[in-house]
Amino acid sequence: MKIVQALALAVLVIILAVSINGTFLTRDDASNSSKPEGAVAEASEPAFTLITEKVKSGESLFDIFSRRGLRMDELHNMVVASRDVYDLDRVVSGRSLTLEVDPENRINSLTYNIDGDHLLKLTRSEEGFRAEKEKIPYETTVVHMSGTVEDNLVFAMDDLLLALELSDIFAWDIDFTTDLRRGDTFKIVVEELKLDGEFKKYGRILAAEFTNNGHTHYAYRFEQDGRADYFDQKGRSLRKAFLKAPLSYRRISSGFTHRRLHPVLRIYRPHLGIDYAAPTGTPVSAVGDGTVIRSGYKGANGNQVIIKHPNGFVTYYGHLSRIKKGIRAGRHVAQGEVIGYVGSTGRATGPHLDYRVKKNGRFVNPLTLDLPPGKPIEKHHIAQFRRFRDTMNTRLASIELPVTASSGKPGEQG
Repeated sequence: MKIVQALALAVLVIILAVSINGTFLTRDDASNSSKPEGAVAEASEPAFTLITEKVKSGESLFDIFSRRGLRMDELHNMVVASRDVYDLDRVVSGRSLTLEVDPENRINSLTYNIDGDHLLKLTRSEEGFRAEKEKIPYETTVVHMSGTVEDNLVFAMDDLLLALELSDIFAWDIDFTTDLRRGDTFKIVVEELKLDGEFKKYGRILAAEFTNNGHTHYAYRFEQDGRADYFDQKGRSLRKAFLKAPLSYRRISSGFTHRRLHPVLRIYRPHLGIDYAAPTGTPVSAVGDGTVIRSGYKGANGNQVIIKHPNGFVTYYGHLSRIKKGIRAGRHVAQGEVIGYVGSTGRATGPHLDYRVKKNGRFVNPLTLDLPPGKPIEKHHIAQFRRFRDTMNTRLASIELPVTASSGKPGEQG
């Protein structure tokens, strides 16, 4: 009994000694044991204020900083730091930006949406601001879409940018104003881009099937030697010597004929081209690579550009409101390059483009011009292309067209 009492007394003495010399430590606060007596706690990180803005029309970063009462010396330092990555003097209306500001009104970071695919990120460092261009981290999934044309492609797809991309893919084979027919159908395999689970936009079209007036066209996006392009089922590039039309936004007001009632002279005479009615100022593009052989005012044709192309082709663009600066005789132009703008100069009743094509000295109908197919895929890539094409064909075959064609809306399938 005396031994037990002695042991209990010894334990009590040890406990009292510990409690006198320091606090009794538990497992939870053991992490504080290494701090010396009287040590000052580390300062916590400053609380940053997040400022989110959407750039208004005509607004600059200077305007945003003035409105928010932010420091102009900080703005100057960020503009200088980002100059090699992106020019912050040219922010675009509608784009979003986020600022991280500390309690002393200093900018800790700036994030600006450059183009919907990339972000400019500016972060404060010891040396100043560090600028980086980053890809927006979209979540990408592949979806299927289909639709039936009742009026035009934009209404059928219910997405302007996607409709324009599809029309650009088939721009060498289909004029989506003159060739489009009610009842035409499309199927596409396309990327869907989301951010934090929310749909943002569609990405690249991987494959497409477009049936126009009973004829089915195919397109497959394939990359070889670091460059992506679209090819047909046989592996031939969809890019041809000429685009089907020189305008992106267009409608036909007068067709090709050797006997047309002239709207001004009121007499019948040949009209060996196509009139594309469009608003004044609509950009006009060269349909193919070539050399400008005439640029200027020419009587009834008004402002006109004439381009000579390989293989005996010459194209004419008349009634332009103005010719783009630098487009003069002897200048080489590339396919799709803007050469002028729609107008009504010369003998014209309203704004339109008079577009004509000559082959070996004779005017031909631009709408029925038969051009050779584009260049084929390189031989060492053909096996890989065929595997990709077959995979896409399986996907396209699985896509069902909308049951109600009159709805004109696409059916999206995961």
